[in-house]
Amino acid sequence: MKVTVLIDTYNHERFIERAIASVLAQDMPLDDVEILVVDDGSTDRTPELIRSLEPRVRYLPKPNGGQASAFNFGFAHARGEIIATLDGDDRWAPEKLRRVVETLDANPGVGIVGHGFYEEHSHGRPDGLVLPGREYRLDLTSRQDAELFPHVAAFFGTSRMTVRKSVLDRILPVPEELTIEADEYIFTLAPAICPAIILNEPLCYYGLHAGNLFQFGQYDPEKARRKMNVLEALIRELSAKLRGFGASEEIIGALFRGTRIEAGRIRLSLDGGSPLEAFSVERAAFQVAYRQATWRYQLFRMFVLLQTLLLPPRVFYRLRRWYTDKGLSRLRGWTGEPTRTVQVVERRPG
Repeated sequence: MKVTVLIDTYNHERFIERAIASVLAQDMPLDDVEILVVDDGSTDRTPELIRSLEPRVRYLPKPNGGQASAFNFGFAHARGEIIATLDGDDRWAPEKLRRVVETLDANPGVGIVGHGFYEEHSHGRPDGLVLPGREYRLDLTSRQDAELFPHVAAFFGTSRMTVRKSVLDRILPVPEELTIEADEYIFTLAPAICPAIILNEPLCYYGLHAGNLFQFGQYDPEKARRKMNVLEALIRELSAKLRGFGASEEIIGALFRGTRIEAGRIRLSLDGGSPLEAFSVERAAFQVAYRQATWRYQLFRMFVLLQTLLLPPRVFYRLRRWYTDKGLSRLRGWTGEPTRTVQVVERRPG
């Protein structure tokens, strides 16, 4: 068996038929492709819809346990040398599978391939997110690539991730406390084993909707806590595994600097803490994100940092969310807001 397509799903009755149809509509022969659908304990009509497509797809039901448990269960059944994953609420462009398989065949030393994608909102035309140039090649043996990686990691997310089974076998099992973002565990470790490629082509449609477990627009304390717990688990588990693969502390620090900031912000907004903690987190965020700041923007940031020392952290982050939700962040324009340290994403209309 050449390729396994692994679709993980949970209560995706609105999307699952579309996801499977996008695999069946690939512009390449599917004789040597198996399609596995892991149902993580759905309670809606998802099981019925998947079963209606048997035997072309293989239905693998299991009790609800989250994305990591769904991955571990599905990978144990996979027979392909190459494994391409797809979330049940996303879909692929027709040329997706052909392009990633061609890339792996042409680059035997590469272990994982990612690519651009369309952000598909509930309303409106999707935007295509790609990288400048033809393709990116990187691995996690250099500090430069480690600093770049967090800015391009989204191009390896579940529906964009295609990995060799030989690489995956060195990574598994995925820690099952990663009920969401289990894909990040895989796509962070794979480039530490062998090089990765990101294709400059939008080859899937990433669905943004109210049911997203990791990406959510309106603040939800329950989702925020779940996200914080997963981010902290990723830092802990990935750091240990990367050390086992020989990664230096410099590489590990560069990889997770932004993740630590995000987890720290969520923790302070939920549980509070000292003003000095909020000051440290926000100062680190500014240092990571920006370069060559104008004097006006530095003044603006000093004002923001002063608020972290004057306000309880939960109040500060509540005001920060209000400021963003009201669209007031656009007022930063008068400060001559500096260029972010890394800008690699281009948008193309769908």
